[in-house]
Amino acid sequence: MEKKLKLPKFKNEDAERAFWSKIKLNDYFEPSDFEPVSFPNLKPSSSPISIRLPSPLLFRIKEQANELGIPYQALIKKYLSDKVWTKR
Repeated sequence: MEKKLKLPKFKNEDAERAFWSKIKLNDYFEPSDFEPVSFPNLKPSSSPISIRLPSPLLFRIKEQANELGIPYQALIKKYLSDKVWTKR
């Protein structure tokens, strides 16, 4: 195993940013130097979409959402998620 380089001291964040943008991590670290991390409070990213629905269908979805006290978009998302993630 070859000896890894030591990290320099940085004068400011700009100097550190420039350093990290130019180096190869494997010159300074071994894979065993890293520990797994988790981000439990990280929300999954979402993407806005545009979808055309027949007016009567949208009206019924809005009625159901109103009965449940939730936004109709949240109900559509729940319906899609339930259908996609349920095993057949």
